[in-house]
Formats: sequence, structure tokens, C-alpha cells
Amino acid sequence: NAIWPQQTNANAVLTIVGGTVGGYITFAGAHRMLDASAGTVPDRQEVNRSATLGILLSGIMRILLFLAAFGVVAAGFSQDITNPAAGIFRQTLGNAGERVFGLIIWSAAITSVVGASYTSVSFLENLHPFILRNRQWFIVAFIISATLIFALYGQPVKILVAAGALNGLILPVSLGLMLLALHSKKIMGNYLHPRWLFAAGWLVVITMGYMSMKALAAFLK
Repeated sequence: NAIWPQQTNANAVLTIVGGTVGGYITFAGAHRMLDASAGTVPDRQEVNRSATLGILLSGIMRILLFLAAFGVVAAGFSQDITNPAAGIFRQTLGNAGERVFGLIIWSAAITSVVGASYTSVSFLENLHPFILRNRQWFIVAFIISATLIFALYGQPVKILVAAGALNGLILPVSLGLMLLALHSKKIMGNYLHPRWLFAAGWLVVITMGYMSMKALAAFLK
């Protein structure tokens, strides 16, 4: 079932894919690399190595976390519906498990906080010179506003699922635009993207686009 499931849940796939590579993550590394290169063209091998390493590490960690959670459930422990991830650590390690889970989730979350905030503001920099000059303060304001929303609204599980689903909706749009941009000589110069990568990219766009529309239609009902 892990390789070829008998039943496919579009919402689950959309949330998992969106939480892994959707939305901000598609752009965050590229924006930071462009800033670090200070206007020069980044080395293509470095870009490929960085992207491949990030994808592999993310995939391996998700598999290991799934196997750990599956082992706990298979051992007979009941799931905590309000916070399944924290419940797994609590049931296996007691109160100390909650502390370990808190440390792990904070380490994972802080990278997303920095990446999402940095990338969001980087999209706004070209709107006005004031934003570019005060980029650091806009990033801080973005983080504070997001923190207040979370503190007031709460419900971490619903927020995680909603964020993953929203990123899944953004992914086919952002990836499609990037694939179209690869056809522009004004943007890419003489660079030619491998045909098989183009085909694989458009396959992802079509598949995720279909799932996104299906999930959105179900939500609107």
C-alpha cells in the first residue's frame, strides 16, 4: 500500500506534497542563493547538489518518522486525535517525550519560519524601495503577525493540514510558471533544460493541479 495504495486520498497526497515541496519551499532556497551570489549567476552544479540533497533528506526523514509512528500504533498505543505527532512521543517516553517532541518540532519549524518570512518579503521588495531598505523589519513583522494568528487561533493540527493543502494548491501554479520561464531566452539565455525533466515537471503540474481542483471543489461544497 505504501508503493501502490488500494485507495488514494487526494487531500492526503496534496497535504503531504504541499508540506514537503510546495509554496515557499519552491522559492526559498533559490532566493537565498541569488542574494548570496550578489548578482552573479550561481554555479549550476551547486544548485543541483543543494536541491537534490534537500529532497533526499526530506524524503528520508518523512519515511523514518512514518515508520516510527507506525511502530507505536502497531504496538497497540492509541492515537491522540488532537495532536497525533506529540501523542506518539508522549506514549513512548512519557512526559519526557513531549519535551523531545517540542525540541524536534521547534527545530523543524524555525527553519520554515525563517524561510517563509524571508521569501514572502523578497517577493514584495520590488514593489517599493522602502520595503527593500527595511527588509529586516518587514520580516520581523511577518513573523510576529503569524505568531499572533497562531496564538489566538491555536489548533496546530488543523493549521498544519491547512498550510500543507494551501501549499499544494500553490505548487502546480508556481512550478508551471517556472517551466514556462525556462522557454524564455530573455530569462535563461542559451540554457536548455533536458526534455525528460520538462516532461516530468509538466506531469507533476497536471497531477497536482487535478488534485488541487478536486480538493478545492470538495472544500467549497
